[in-house]
Amino acid sequence: MVVDHAATLAEGAEAIEAPVHNAILLDRQLPDGDGLSLIPRLRARKHPAPVIVLTARGDVADRVTGLDLGADDYLAKPFAIDELLARLRAVLRRPAGLAPDILRAGRLEFDWRDRCASIDGATLDLPRRELLVLEALLRRRGRTVQRAALEEAVYGFDDEIQSNALDMHVSRLRRKLADAGAGLEIHGIRGVGYLLKQAM
Repeated sequence: MVVDHAATLAEGAEAIEAPVHNAILLDRQLPDGDGLSLIPRLRARKHPAPVIVLTARGDVADRVTGLDLGADDYLAKPFAIDELLARLRAVLRRPAGLAPDILRAGRLEFDWRDRCASIDGATLDLPRRELLVLEALLRRRGRTVQRAALEEAVYGFDDEIQSNALDMHVSRLRRKLADAGAGLEIHGIRGVGYLLKQAM
């Protein structure tokens, strides 16, 4: 998983501006406020990511408040990491309502929950960052995806990004799609970003 860590409410509010996260773990006790205050903002923006609230305040009234505000799950501290991961997998299995589990274009199918790409049923072996590039382009296929949006989808906040790293991921992905006969082309839009479209 690519994880972005926001240490404050202000950083969290900035992180949710673009709907690039598949799930959100939200702590209530942040230095500048209650993490629950982010949930109405998420839902008002129709952000599709499920939210698991983490808190030391685990009594019934607190759990009800969090769930009523729009949280998908609530986990009281202290908790076992295995339980947190199981709950994360569980909320990711639920229908998002805004996107199908399988994204299709050309001859390619991409299961975004399992991070698996295939062409005519044969798995396309791609490293993690190329899969993330592919998902971002598939979700916006037919539209130009700006470089900044692609970098947000592929890298965490703390990752060091070399100037040509994204271009190299796209170049390798483009070649693999062509070699596999995916029926898709990735076009570079100079100074803007990339566009995925069906091959002519």
